[in-house]
Amino acid sequence: MARHRTTPEAPPTIGPTRRRPFRTLGLAGMGALLLGAALLTGDPAERTQTAQADPVSGEAALSTVDAHGQLQVCGLKLCDENGQPIQLTGMSSHGLQWFDHCLTDASLDALADDWNADVLRVSLYIQEGGYETDPRGFTDRVHDLIEEGTQRGLYVIVDWHMLTPGDPNHNTDLALNFFTEIAAAHADKDNVLYEIANEPNGVSWDSIKSYSEQVIPVIREHDPEAVVLVGTRAWSSLGVSEGSDHSEIVADPVDADNIMYVYHFYAASHDGLHFDVFQQAARELPLFVTEFGTQEHTGDGEDDFVSAQAYLDFMAQEQISWVNWNYSDDHRSGAVFEPGTCAAGGPFAGTDALKPAGEWIRDQIRTSGVNGAGDTGS
Repeated sequence: MARHRTTPEAPPTIGPTRRRPFRTLGLAGMGALLLGAALLTGDPAERTQTAQADPVSGEAALSTVDAHGQLQVCGLKLCDENGQPIQLTGMSSHGLQWFDHCLTDASLDALADDWNADVLRVSLYIQEGGYETDPRGFTDRVHDLIEEGTQRGLYVIVDWHMLTPGDPNHNTDLALNFFTEIAAAHADKDNVLYEIANEPNGVSWDSIKSYSEQVIPVIREHDPEAVVLVGTRAWSSLGVSEGSDHSEIVADPVDADNIMYVYHFYAASHDGLHFDVFQQAARELPLFVTEFGTQEHTGDGEDDFVSAQAYLDFMAQEQISWVNWNYSDDHRSGAVFEPGTCAAGGPFAGTDALKPAGEWIRDQIRTSGVNGAGDTGS
């Protein structure tokens, strides 16, 4: 199956509303209110919580992470620290080697405060000019983006974006080094999730399982409570794109707790059998959709919003968290911004710089997940 995440045809030129719903605190929460007020002053980089003031009540509001804390897998659901099922919705970056300039203070502010996202997926390609070319530089950038997401109250998925070759075992040593450092550095945070193999392909479930059972203990050694996301066969299609299905995972699951299995779809290509298997799997496995698009599996072409909406409706019903591909200005239709937006420094808020898929997904995020609060206009 052809995939979309290849080197952009033309390298990007690197150049220089709806409000978030507020969770107010009453008299019983006065201590937290005073803490929130204190956090509204000083250097944002030094804040340990993200707080806003409700323009109507003037009371402090907790960020998504402050409100829900350390995530956990309870049964088939993603739950917050109190064991309540939640659905996160947000965006994935494109490859950091190509579109890092789209991840600025302004764009991340817009993602958190205008788009109302709950989660940012940081896509670290391993090959294709990515991590293996500069392990130190790319690791440092991932550290930075975790901090940036944390300051904005976002959950952050660290995406080990292996794609070509499709066997995750090709990169096991690199993965062990990377996740050891990342988990050790951020173990004190409640908002980091680890996606250990983006889209395994051309490889058996046994091989993916073996790889996962080597990498997960390294993360657990430093960050024992974090949720780990495990890629599935055939570009994380639960095996469907290579003639299998989720039953092989059900029969032989990864030997680890607090994990979820990854499913990816592109709505214009993956209706029919893909959608049917996804629906079945959701009743047997804990799933997290860490990547999807409204286009064809190339990440380009015409949008199929009808098929995409069917997926989103089902995920809302089952409280399956999702992340859309991608928060960049790549020329393909699956990138949300018009080409040149990032080099120009925006605009990232509102709809002026959005492609049709960008406008659609922004609206979906603003009305979905734990921060969704119904339509209040653009």
